[in-house]
Amino acid sequence: MSTTRLPFTALVLAMLPAVLDQTILATGLPTIARDLGSLADVSWVVSAYVVAATAATPLWGKLGDRHGRKRLLRISLAWFVLASAACGLAQDITQLIVLRAVQGIAAGGLMTLAMASVGDLVPARERSRYQGYIAAAFSAATVIGPLVGGLLVQHASWRWVFYVNLPLGAAALVGLAALPAGETSAAKPLDATGAALLAGATTAFMLFCLDPGVPLAALAATLAAGFVAQERRAADPVVPLDMIKAPTVAIAAIALFLATAALFSVTVFVPLFLQVATGATPTEAGLLLVPMMLGTTAATILSGRAIARTGRYKRYPVTGLALMTAALLALAAVTTSRTAILIDLSLLAFGAGFGMVTQVLVVAVQNAVERARLGTATAATGFFRALGGAAGAAALGAVFAAHDQDVAEGVRIVFLCAAPLAGLALLVVLRLQEVRLLSKVA
Repeated sequence: MSTTRLPFTALVLAMLPAVLDQTILATGLPTIARDLGSLADVSWVVSAYVVAATAATPLWGKLGDRHGRKRLLRISLAWFVLASAACGLAQDITQLIVLRAVQGIAAGGLMTLAMASVGDLVPARERSRYQGYIAAAFSAATVIGPLVGGLLVQHASWRWVFYVNLPLGAAALVGLAALPAGETSAAKPLDATGAALLAGATTAFMLFCLDPGVPLAALAATLAAGFVAQERRAADPVVPLDMIKAPTVAIAAIALFLATAALFSVTVFVPLFLQVATGATPTEAGLLLVPMMLGTTAATILSGRAIARTGRYKRYPVTGLALMTAALLALAAVTTSRTAILIDLSLLAFGAGFGMVTQVLVVAVQNAVERARLGTATAATGFFRALGGAAGAAALGAVFAAHDQDVAEGVRIVFLCAAPLAGLALLVVLRLQEVRLLSKVA
């Protein structure tokens, strides 16, 4: 741990602004809407960031493999910090939306490259343990973010929601000097056409999830088909199809897509239900998700330590997805009773289940590919998680909208629809072939 403490801390600091940015921003949106535009316009301040980050994620992973993750991580972090400063200076809503998209592109690199860089620092057998530390930092950021955001907006200005990224980013840039330089593999030309087609298809799909319509669906399908055709003939594809079709990567990608879709049923609709049922403010309702965050953190840390001891990991996503499925069914039952302790216990169980899924599957993917593809494979897991979140939010939102006359009943049906998603992910993970985790960095 001593030889990796500084670079690992720098990696966490590099990811933290991208995580805090979303949670801190949430409390500032009403003020931004009042100062710069309408509440309808301000929703694109969030959407532009998410769409851009998702579309850019695979390219960052590929560039990291080609030119070294340390160099690309520094570039993406500097980009993010400068974009944050520019967002704080925005004078109208259009400027802010455009700058948020620019910031989102950099955020896609921060998360992907930092997670892949963990694979450069520690052996596969230890990665789940380190992922636990990351999960703990992220859970703290999720809880602290709304409070910090509220204080900044109330006592300073909504612009400080963006300016707070500057000192964090500067500290991380200094710490990243301790990262190993990493290998490079830029012998072949970059598949720019494939990158453009993938970004276009992803953007069209994400926009379709936000505002369904036939033209966007057709555009997404057409661009996706063009992307697959391009990757088949590219000398150095952005997303190698043979890697995606490899059993471990394919299983993890599908499971992460489904699990993240199920996650959105809790993160989106539990705060809504609690606001209506208990009269909680938006910030208070967000804090009522603390049991889930605690469950996620504890399960990630404990499963990571167990994996480090034994080298075995399949049992954890299997157990976690079973627990998520049961917890969603329990939430569907307890929303009718509105019993706080039962809701808290269900959220704790759901969080514990999710904590045994995501990071463990990322480690399984990293362990299944050669080091030259580590960034590309890690980006693929993040990419499918983001797509699952978008699809889940859209589909479950449509379910809720069809039953919104009674909020409690609508949320109950959402949970009943989300439970089979987690159950299907469980069936997929049962097909995962466990590969022994190495005890040293390859």
